[in-house]
Amino acid sequence: MLKRTRRLLAAAPAAVAAVGLAVAASSTPRPEIDRRAETVRYVTGGDLGDKGFAAIAARMDASQLAIAFRNDPALRHAVLYGLTPGWETLTLAGRPTLDFGATGLDAIKLNAATPNATGLLRAAQPFAFKPTTAEDRRRAERCLTQAIYYEAALEPTEGQSAVAQVVLNRVRDPNYANSVCGVVFQGAERITGCQFSFTCDGALSKPPVAWAWNRAKRVAEQALAGHVVVAVGTATHYHADYVHPWWAPTLNKLTQIGAHIFYRWKGIYGEPSAFRQAYSGREPLIDEARFSRAKTLLTETGADAALLAEAVADGEMAMRTVEIDGQTRVVGVASLGGRRQPTAAEITTINARIANFEVAVRPDPDAEFVVTATPGVVIMPVEELGRPAR
Repeated sequence: MLKRTRRLLAAAPAAVAAVGLAVAASSTPRPEIDRRAETVRYVTGGDLGDKGFAAIAARMDASQLAIAFRNDPALRHAVLYGLTPGWETLTLAGRPTLDFGATGLDAIKLNAATPNATGLLRAAQPFAFKPTTAEDRRRAERCLTQAIYYEAALEPTEGQSAVAQVVLNRVRDPNYANSVCGVVFQGAERITGCQFSFTCDGALSKPPVAWAWNRAKRVAEQALAGHVVVAVGTATHYHADYVHPWWAPTLNKLTQIGAHIFYRWKGIYGEPSAFRQAYSGREPLIDEARFSRAKTLLTETGADAALLAEAVADGEMAMRTVEIDGQTRVVGVASLGGRRQPTAAEITTINARIANFEVAVRPDPDAEFVVTATPGVVIMPVEELGRPAR
């Protein structure tokens, strides 16, 4: 106890500064030891154990704690101070965020961490498909098949049916169009705002693979005939699990099927009673050639835009060689659901170009990099920041 009291008194000058006690003026100066004892008694409340020392240490800043440590190295225990280990390097600037990047959570983990609102799952009613004409029936079946194919060509059958369920739920939702094609192509006429990405990213320019298209068509026919996917209920939104859109936290997550996560509106807007919009029975005529042009390509200007747009819009010839700025390029690819795997020859060519590009000679550490680049590649000057002087 005597030893601990001496340590407390030794640290008291720092505590005096930390606590900021006022010392009464007197004609007779008080001994320094008295003022230290008074400070310790005030701060600790008379407790000269670990609790009392912790009360003093809690009022010290980093420099004052360093002085205390020098007087007693055994005090370097986070438990004594009630501080998190590594407290001296923790700052608010280093807190983790939900943003994507080097310091944020990745989308898959973030999506997985969001619980399913299973208690909010409501059964959807079978879709009442009553087209006005045979042509309206054909258009609805085609639009729904396109949505299933381009959005979920490689998903399990249940996943494809869930995508169809979302489309038909939207047809009955007053927030969307009252026809199948109207829902699928809603917003596609604008530069931004397409509800389904395949209607504005040029995917329609690529002819579908027959077996996958036929599979998607069967799923579409079943959905229009009244098949209901109980697992997604009244879901009106979905996204792939490798992205985390801004709107995800504003909705109720219901479940994940395959690579897609499904959501419903919050509150009464996600209840079956809210889906009161009647199917119109008439389907708009969709100009597929128009929506086969990727919006990002149409933002180009000049001859390049004309060549690119023409190539992308060519659904019969998905792959085409064009000349742009004196360089021969192949635009458009045959794919399954908008993607295809490169051939072995293409992989070999890509690897060779990368190896050639990365060839560098640096005989002197102070000399600039000398890069042998592939013809047609422009070498940009690089400014080194923070390079130590030699």
